Amino acid sequence: MQTTLQSDLSFDGIGLHSGRPARLTLRPARANIGIVFVRTDAAGQGRRLPALWNHVEVSPLNTRLTERDVSVSTIEHLMAALSGCGVHNAIVEIDGPEVPIMDGSSAAFVRGIVSTGLTRLSAPLLAIEILDEVRASHGDAWATLRPATSLQIDFEIDFADAAIGHQQKTLNMANGSFVRELCDSRTFCRNADVEYMRAHGLALGGTLENAVVVDGADVLTPGGLRHADEAVRHKMLDALGDLYTAGRPILGRYTGHKAGHNLTNALLHALFANPAAWRLVTCDHQIAARLPGVGVSVADLCAVA
Repeated sequence: MQTTLQSDLSFDGIGLHSGRPARLTLRPARANIGIVFVRTDAAGQGRRLPALWNHVEVSPLNTRLTERDVSVSTIEHLMAALSGCGVHNAIVEIDGPEVPIMDGSSAAFVRGIVSTGLTRLSAPLLAIEILDEVRASHGDAWATLRPATSLQIDFEIDFADAAIGHQQKTLNMANGSFVRELCDSRTFCRNADVEYMRAHGLALGGTLENAVVVDGADVLTPGGLRHADEAVRHKMLDALGDLYTAGRPILGRYTGHKAGHNLTNALLHALFANPAAWRLVTCDHQIAARLPGVGVSVADLCAVA
């Protein structure tokens, strides 16, 4: 069955790139609504933006939804939390152009969702079953989706900075593994890139409190890393959020090699351009048990509380 939130949840913070304060409120929604963002400020004029792949504007640094002249950016951490906690329907009201960055991870959103709880709706849940491999690439970066019985994410990164270096991780996203393994992993950047981004009007809200900043072998963020492989875990978090713009849970194996937001969105375009590569399946109890978020409890938050 589909789910929604039991009650409203609100979050206040600033946007990572815009530096602008925003209040975000998650509200319950009826079945088959999906995830829909609503700009409540005067500039947004109450415009509704479905969180779908074909409403995504290509951006290398974040995932941005657009609807004509209105947008909401940096949705990926919230989308990962909704996917990883098994929320299928929600209205996301926001009074600005960018989702608050919080601590650079999905942890605050996850804590709120899990603590509030979900309501089951009397409507069947459909999932996207991958039937054949699809691929997107750019230079030496690539991403694929292949058949699998559950959502699995396999990611590999390689950075010159010794604090990151080469990292690879594979996870089956079933049974709350996102909450336990990924949701507290923060966005990261190289110190050499910070001044460049700010000179170009980006990362205006970035601080050492909401991002992991590295300089060669050094981690400049106070307290250091939450995980030795926090960087690749965050890339997996991003991928989960971006994949949820498919509009439904995915049953398939995602593999990313140096991939980012652009490639994951290109992969979804390739998927939906090939009707033979996927089909919709109704989730029975066996399929539902393999979905992200099923079985998540407050106990799963211990590692990130």
